[in-house]
Amino acid sequence: MGVGFFAFYLSITLLLRCLASQQPNTDAAFVSEFFRQMGVAPSSANGNSSQVCSWRGVSCDDQTERVVSLVAPGFGFAGPIPEITIGKLSALRVLDLGDNNITALPSDFGELSGSLRILNLSSNDIAGPLPTNIGNFKRMESLDLSRNRFSAEIPSEVRSLSSLRVLNLSKNSLESSIPNAILGCVSLVAVDLSSNRLSGSVPDGFGATFANLSTLDLSENEISGKMPDLSGLNSITYLNLSGNLLQDLDLGGIRGPLQVIDLSNNQFHGLISHVNTSSTSTWSSLVYLDMSMNELTGEFFSGLGDLRSLKHLNLAFNKFSSQEFLHIEMPSALQYLNLSKTNLTGQIPPGIPQLHDLKVFDVSQNHIISKIPELSTGNLQVIDLSVNNLTGEIPESLQQKLSSMERFNFSYNNLTYCAEKFSQETVTSSFIGSQSDCPIAVNPNGVGSKGSKHRALKLGLAIAFSVFFLFAGLICLAVAWRRRGRPWAIKQPSFKEEQNVSGPFRFQTDSTTWVADVKLATSVPVIIFAKPLLNFTFADLLSATSHFDQGTLLAEGKFGPVYRGFLPGGIHVAVKVLVHGSAVTDQEAAKELERLGQIKHPNLVPLAGYCLAGDQRIAIYDYMENGNLQNLLHDLPLGVQSTEDWTSDTWEQDNADAQSITTEGMTTWRFRHKIALGAARALAFLHHGCFPQIVHRDVKASSIYLDSALEPRLADFGLSYLVGASMEGELSQGSPGYAPPEFSEPENASATTKSDVYGFGVVLFELLTGKKPIGDEYAGDKETTLVGWARALVRRNELTRLVDPKIRETGPEKQMVEALRIAYLCTADSPSKRPSMQQIVGLLKDIEPPTI
Repeated sequence: MGVGFFAFYLSITLLLRCLASQQPNTDAAFVSEFFRQMGVAPSSANGNSSQVCSWRGVSCDDQTERVVSLVAPGFGFAGPIPEITIGKLSALRVLDLGDNNITALPSDFGELSGSLRILNLSSNDIAGPLPTNIGNFKRMESLDLSRNRFSAEIPSEVRSLSSLRVLNLSKNSLESSIPNAILGCVSLVAVDLSSNRLSGSVPDGFGATFANLSTLDLSENEISGKMPDLSGLNSITYLNLSGNLLQDLDLGGIRGPLQVIDLSNNQFHGLISHVNTSSTSTWSSLVYLDMSMNELTGEFFSGLGDLRSLKHLNLAFNKFSSQEFLHIEMPSALQYLNLSKTNLTGQIPPGIPQLHDLKVFDVSQNHIISKIPELSTGNLQVIDLSVNNLTGEIPESLQQKLSSMERFNFSYNNLTYCAEKFSQETVTSSFIGSQSDCPIAVNPNGVGSKGSKHRALKLGLAIAFSVFFLFAGLICLAVAWRRRGRPWAIKQPSFKEEQNVSGPFRFQTDSTTWVADVKLATSVPVIIFAKPLLNFTFADLLSATSHFDQGTLLAEGKFGPVYRGFLPGGIHVAVKVLVHGSAVTDQEAAKELERLGQIKHPNLVPLAGYCLAGDQRIAIYDYMENGNLQNLLHDLPLGVQSTEDWTSDTWEQDNADAQSITTEGMTTWRFRHKIALGAARALAFLHHGCFPQIVHRDVKASSIYLDSALEPRLADFGLSYLVGASMEGELSQGSPGYAPPEFSEPENASATTKSDVYGFGVVLFELLTGKKPIGDEYAGDKETTLVGWARALVRRNELTRLVDPKIRETGPEKQMVEALRIAYLCTADSPSKRPSMQQIVGLLKDIEPPTI
């Protein structure tokens, strides 16, 4: 009797509890409704899906069964958080819904302010301003809203968050300056406001307020003025101010145990030696130091060798005075060393080969002499010694290691190497100006014997006959091709012809007639920056381009025609004639072209040299083997080369190792993303890494080229000064389909960095949709331009309609959708609402597909 009654009582209790869990206005009901409306089926560890507190990601208080934690990152939630669900969990302390596709918060979200301590909504799609009721969350300890689309200002209500320890608002579109109200968050330990549009200066007293701050990241914004006063940051270990517009370098007063300092890509100027007296005594724990791409002067600060923990050192692209490389002591733990373009002279110091952990060694664009020493190649993955004055052989141990390295470049030196070990593509990209000298294998046991002499004689005869027949065959082949009248055949004028030539020379292209008023072609020098001792002349340009024959014409640009040619020594070039280039004197033109020749970036088409032929200014560029993005994306069928395109003619037929455009194919998301990111990096460098700043003025698909390694390179930058007012009207109009809306108003028709951003946004839409900027069909919509069609679909949240079917299945759709949103930001009607190119680089890197 007693046992039966107890069983009955237990059954009734369990039934009532089960019924209660399904009743409305309970935490279980709110969570259940949230999952239901968000279209996600819950899972349970014990298989009992009716018990909400057992669901994956849900934690409840054992006593009250109130939900205290909901941790559901990457669960697939999409759309706005529904009303009367999560906002009603009044006991909730931890909410983590990161890495979903949530688009908005509910109106009752503020009801969580009394309990919530940790909030993570990172990597979602929430737009609009930050909620102003954020100040009500006084118990909040960690707030992460990064990687969303929040805009406008940081609200002043943040001053009430006195318990906040972690603040992460990175990778949004927040504007204006950092408010003084942030000084009210006195408990902060980590602050990340990177990759926004923040401007102005950092509030005064920032360092003195946050004595416990260990991490500060303000990178990739537009913060300007002097460096913020960081004195008082006695706990700081991570400091990143890179990618801003800061000018006055001052690290004085920082006494924290710094491990990371990144001040790169700013406008810091002054003597770098000032850093030493104020700061390096506290850098014993420093692991990472980057001050590259600034305007620092003087010599490196002393004491570098004392930084025993330093693994990453980058001081590249500054304005240091000339200094002996031998006298610079390097930290023994270095893994990354970049001293590119730091005005180093003399020899590579003997301490460098002793850096056994070194993975990256870049001292390019300096004045280093002598031979390359034997380096410790065990861990070396990147080596760049290009554009120096090195001589002798590349060490055999280093040559053997190169095939397993990620990147190497020995170009523009006077080195010797063995070409048989490398592909033709590698030779033409990484050993430019070097000489191949492969050793001849011999039998040491037979040296001096009679038999070996006979064998040597036979070998010599065989080689002689081989050379004879080879030359005979080449002559026959040349005659045959000449008879066929190939359009690329180059006429080699004889010495007699040259003597009879008198100026001016007149040349006719498809749309332009230009004149070079030159009496004697051999009297006009051609300057090649990497070969200053070679005496090239205008006669060599005539020979290389068949007297600028239309058969060698590559393209007609706004500045003038571009021809293809080979200068003596096999230097493959593209020759651009600036037909409007008489706006400045010869001396001014030479100075400007010399300056442009010093601008180097992996994603820019480098200016290789120039020629001043009468009134004409001729710019000479490295040749880009794989044409431009316009050809590859719109004009040519993929994998099929046009007979009119310069990537297909006979010059390349013997280059079996050259990469085809189909190696990765334009039909992959990863490849198109690589093009977008490379072009963005090039523009960011022109806008933020050059002084004075360079505005491209005509960003479009046909300005983006692909080199032999299929790396994107931006062309046609910095030429506006040479053509002057003669083309100002044409340049201000922009190219059809790429011109921003403000160009339609004459008073706003001057090119700016924001008009460059607009042009880049159009290119990004092209890469993602496969559509042309104008003159294409846009899936039944009435819009007549790509930008109008694409932006309308983005506003309607129909982004998947935009993605090119060729790439739709080749990568994560979420990444492509995010890239479309970046293009949308770039093509905003108002220039002030467009992000900077620095910010765009950061946004594109965030969605970078993994390297295979």
